[in-house]
Amino acid sequence: MNQFRPILYAEDDPRDTELTLAAFTTSKLANEIIVVTDGAQALDYLFRRGAYAERRPGLPAFALLDLKMPKIDGMEVLRRIKTDDSLKALPVIMLTSSREERDLVMSYKAGANAFVVKPIEFNEFANAVRELSMFWAVINEPPPDFARQVT
Repeated sequence: MNQFRPILYAEDDPRDTELTLAAFTTSKLANEIIVVTDGAQALDYLFRRGAYAERRPGLPAFALLDLKMPKIDGMEVLRRIKTDDSLKALPVIMLTSSREERDLVMSYKAGANAFVVKPIEFNEFANAVRELSMFWAVINEPPPDFARQVT
């Protein structure tokens, strides 16, 4: 089931990572949070290569991607996820400080499932992360073929 699969969180800003992990803690989910600091690490995790070659098979419940990351940006990670048959059913949420309409439109065109602008105030941010987590990790059911892939 979804609630026991890890959540992939790709973010290069340590302050945002700290806030997001604190927000996840308040949501009291049992999911492990896999934190990577750039797009290349996110893809390595998803494709089980490099430092993640030995990780358990299966995909995360969902991925949270920052747009602006080093090495490979979030938009390119999203494109690679949504064009790969083994990954394209993975829910991807763009979690970013960008308020640019262009980023919003490009994210949805590339296949993002949601686009969330990081609230400045911690309580708002914690609520947003809690709601995202509850929906994508607990309430949402993956498509049947996707569910078989991750077992």
